[in-house]
Amino acid sequence: MKRRIGCWLLLLGLTAAGCSPATGGQADLRLSVDPANLSRVGSGVFEGWGTSLCWWANRIGYSDTLSQLAAEAFCDPARGLGLNILRYNIGGGDDPAHDHITRTDSMMPGYWRNPQTEGGAYTWDYDWEQDRNQRNVLEKCMNVYGEGLMVEAFSNSPPYFMTESGCTSGAVSAFRDNLKPDAYGAFARYLADVAEHFSAEWGIRFQSISPMNEPDTAYWSAMSPKQEGCHFDSGASQSRILTALAEALKARGLKDILISGTDETSIDTQLLSWSRLSPEAKAAVSRIDTHTYGGSRRADLRETAIREGKNLWMSEVDGGETLGKGAGEMGAALWLGQRIVDDLNGLTPSAWILWQVIDSHISRDGYLGRKDTGMVHTGGGYWGTAVADHDRQELVLTMKYYAFGQFSRYIRPGSRLIRMDGPAVAALSESGTQLTVTVVHAEGAPGTLALDLSAFGGRFPDGSPVRVIRTSGSMARGEHWAELSPLSVTGRNVSASLAPHSITTFIVGDP
Repeated sequence: MKRRIGCWLLLLGLTAAGCSPATGGQADLRLSVDPANLSRVGSGVFEGWGTSLCWWANRIGYSDTLSQLAAEAFCDPARGLGLNILRYNIGGGDDPAHDHITRTDSMMPGYWRNPQTEGGAYTWDYDWEQDRNQRNVLEKCMNVYGEGLMVEAFSNSPPYFMTESGCTSGAVSAFRDNLKPDAYGAFARYLADVAEHFSAEWGIRFQSISPMNEPDTAYWSAMSPKQEGCHFDSGASQSRILTALAEALKARGLKDILISGTDETSIDTQLLSWSRLSPEAKAAVSRIDTHTYGGSRRADLRETAIREGKNLWMSEVDGGETLGKGAGEMGAALWLGQRIVDDLNGLTPSAWILWQVIDSHISRDGYLGRKDTGMVHTGGGYWGTAVADHDRQELVLTMKYYAFGQFSRYIRPGSRLIRMDGPAVAALSESGTQLTVTVVHAEGAPGTLALDLSAFGGRFPDGSPVRVIRTSGSMARGEHWAELSPLSVTGRNVSASLAPHSITTFIVGDP
């Protein structure tokens, strides 16, 4: 059975449930929270949660109905996930003669028209009617969230006429740079022009721009069926585009727009790429953005950011994996929860951003001559947290959506992350009077939790209230941000039961 939303009564799915004592087969969990482990990344303040807009916004943005439902489901702080960071993709735009991308959502338009490359000079006009779909979703999200939503622009590829292969999917050899050596300034100018137009004409100020996406990989090859992409060698090539972008932004009076990067696919590759940047490129970059699809050196990257005086975002990850034997629909949800735990404790990033909240689409007709993949198998692994049903003009939510909300709804911007050991994350509110701890319990048996708060001294005395919110089970018969019976602090501890295959959030103290 699938849960669909066309109104918020169906979206919330909140139920009242008690926190019953654990029974046999307990998997006892003892955790301690120590404010000495507060994040030292950037200013130490957690800036929020987010998602990339491409490619799903490009696919659903034709529909005001789907766009509005998505804005409410993903960005509404009270009724949805409360995401406050959106990564807007500045499309390169492929050669109009090409027809090789087979996904319905990833054929990203560029803003250029009438390109000319004669005599080594790159000139073009602009068509600002392009990419209406992605922009429609962005604007609706901004209206729903309100003041404080941040937009980062990023690029997967330069326009095709600036590339060696003449294709925005990559070079003929995936190991080779695809931006022409004489086009670095032109590409930087293109990105800066888009940023300037968004600000001047549409009132959308990019907080930051990342000019590369997973650049030091062999993923991107010409005529690929999947997406735009561009290789940049670590070192000189990456340094050159970063410094060129800094110059282009400065020339337009956009120095307040931060430059981020290099958005490598792996934590370890990100460390290597950062180490090879020129001093000028490092000075131009205000924030290290990393993906966490691979690598394990989270602590090394965290300490590098602190030492270099740079902020740090986890700017992209997702996966089609599961966690928890026999977890059913909670398998994908538990996997996502554990990935958030690993990243937040290892990196203590200032933001955590999912790749795409919608990765699959249902449509009889498909889009632009392509066929959609249809409904995901929610009992296994899948990408995204919801599916867009274009035939019914509805969103189909999954348990992975509710898993994400167990973190994003309760650890809010302005909080301070506290590193922990174990399957949990913790954050102290901006006021310092409220502690949020979210616990991933992947075991198939009930468990007990003993949460030690003694390191806080008397900040949370006996009797302090503890809200309990839980997600478990299935879409048809499970708990979806279910508000359980409240608990209280006793002896500087919180004792609770953990349901099988569940994610539970404990909020200690008053706002």
